[in-house]
Amino acid sequence: MLRLHFWGTRGSIPSPGSQTVRYGGNTPCVEVRTSEGWLIILDAGTGIRELGRSLIDRANGAPIQGDIFLSHGHWDHIQGLPFFAPIFQRGNHFTIWGAQTTEARVERIVRDQMSPVVFPVSFEEIAASIDFRSVLGDSLEGRGYTVSATEVRHPGGAMGYRFADGNGRGPALVYISDNELGATEKYDSPGHWRDDLVRFVRDAGVLVHDAMYTREEYDHHRGWGHSTYHDVVALALDANVERLVLFHHKPERSDDEVDQRVDECKALVRARGGTTDVIAASEGMTLTL
Repeated sequence: MLRLHFWGTRGSIPSPGSQTVRYGGNTPCVEVRTSEGWLIILDAGTGIRELGRSLIDRANGAPIQGDIFLSHGHWDHIQGLPFFAPIFQRGNHFTIWGAQTTEARVERIVRDQMSPVVFPVSFEEIAASIDFRSVLGDSLEGRGYTVSATEVRHPGGAMGYRFADGNGRGPALVYISDNELGATEKYDSPGHWRDDLVRFVRDAGVLVHDAMYTREEYDHHRGWGHSTYHDVVALALDANVERLVLFHHKPERSDDEVDQRVDECKALVRARGGTTDVIAASEGMTLTL
C-alpha cells in the first residue's frame, strides 16, 4: 500500500490568491508513505515547507528520515528546500535522488540555491545529514518500496518515477511532473519514445502527470516542456491507468477552470470507452493505492 498526500500542485511559480484556494498555489511536493511508514518526498517545491512543519509535529522529537526524489532541478521543484525545517535539525537524515546523468549537477544546484548571492543561509549550515544519489533504468529497492526511473521530455532534462510498495507486485504510482507529450522537434528523442513511455506507465494504479495546457494554449508554448489535457488522457488510456491525477496546474488557472478541465477530461475518457478515473491534484488531498 502507498499513501499519497499532496502539499504542492501548482506549476512554474507559487500562485496564492482567492482563485486558487481549492487546488492550491504551492509548487510541486507530494508526500508518499509505504506500508512500513517510510517517507518518500516527490519534489521540493514550496509545498515542502508545510510538509516539513507537519513532519516535525508528527515526529514528537524523534529523528526524521526519508528519501527525496527530484524530478529535475528547475526552480519551482527545489525552491522549498531552504525552508524545509527538518534539514536544520541534527539527527535527521535525507537522501536526495536525481538523474544518474546529472547527479553532480543536482547536488550543485541544491547547494547553489543556498549561496550567499541568492540566500542568507548556506548549505553548510544544514544540521541534518544529506546524501545525494542517482537512479535510472533498472528497479532500485528502497526501504519497503521499489522505484524505477525514465527520462522524459523537458528542457534541461527531467525524470519520471514509478514506485511500488514492498516487493513491487502491488499497484504502482507513476509520478511525471514535467513532460511534453506533444509533437515538437526540440528534443532528441528516439522515434519510439512514446511507446517506451506507455510501457513505463502501463497498468499504474495512479498516474500523476503534468497537465499544464489546453490545446489552444499549447500552440503558443511548444517546446516549453509541458503537456495538454488531451495528450495526458490519451497516455493514461493507452497505458490502461486506473486513475489519472492532473498535476502542475498552470499558474493562471483558476479553481473553476480546473473543474472545467476535469469535466472535459472525463468526457474524453467516455468518448474512447475507457474506464480511467480522472481527478485534479489539490493541496491536502490524500490517495491510497
